[in-house]
Amino acid sequence: MERLVTELAPRLRLLRALAEEQHITHVAERLGVPQPTVSRWLAELSRSLGAPVVVRSGRGVQLTRAGRMLAEAATQSLGALEPGCRRAAEEADPKGGHVAFGFLRTMSPWVPALLREFKLRRPTVRFTLIQSAHPTVLEKLREGAIDLALTAPLPLEEPDLENHPWVEQELVLTVPADHRLVARRRVRLREVSDEPFVTTKPGYGLRQITDKVCAAAGFTPQLAFEGDDVDTVRGMVSASLGVAVLPRADPPARGVVELAITPRPTRTVGLVWVAGRPIPAAGRAFRDFAIAHAHS
Repeated sequence: MERLVTELAPRLRLLRALAEEQHITHVAERLGVPQPTVSRWLAELSRSLGAPVVVRSGRGVQLTRAGRMLAEAATQSLGALEPGCRRAAEEADPKGGHVAFGFLRTMSPWVPALLREFKLRRPTVRFTLIQSAHPTVLEKLREGAIDLALTAPLPLEEPDLENHPWVEQELVLTVPADHRLVARRRVRLREVSDEPFVTTKPGYGLRQITDKVCAAAGFTPQLAFEGDDVDTVRGMVSASLGVAVLPRADPPARGVVELAITPRPTRTVGLVWVAGRPIPAAGRAFRDFAIAHAHS
């Protein structure tokens, strides 16, 4: 049986063609091989199987019952193999290919323009996009579900990941539209140290930064709500449920006011990929393009 499988693998197209053509000469022309080669392959398959694969039928041939079974298996196998081969060839072709790209929800103002500019240069590259929070993006990266990620904060204390800074993003104090400080252009975080804060859950990049900048200002924030994403946090602020340290909204959000913070906090957003893992050619091309077009 093992020998039969070994011999059958390169003969899949032969069996499928025989099922459709039922003529050795036509099969040979279709496959682009000499007729004696087709006859030899059929004889070898029959010997390995222990039963004939074809029998003569007039001026052509007819598959035996065993031959039809092999031809059906060959057709099913090619139905999975040929698309897989095409996808594999795409992965190796930087002019075509496929890129699986993950990014933070707060990257939405930049990512569409980046993809548009890249597609102008390589219009046949396809993208799968995963938009999620920092921990999920890193998890998908390690799993191999995505090739590259645009996430924050950097630097990462992750030895299995490589990264390149892409943009330095200002963080602001986001307060409800009726907050006592809305007339101010700039504030210090100490001024809201006794107010409830809204932020993301532990482990999220924005939560790490919020804890860090509040600690630098000399206090631990009183947490009223913890959300999964920036839009939810901003919505909580607009409902007067607390204040938050967030990236500037683009476009400006309704129901909140953004105040510059002194000293000015930022977060570094960067491209991240798994160290030592080969990236498909299209992914490498996109990574190089994104790095070359990083925001100063």
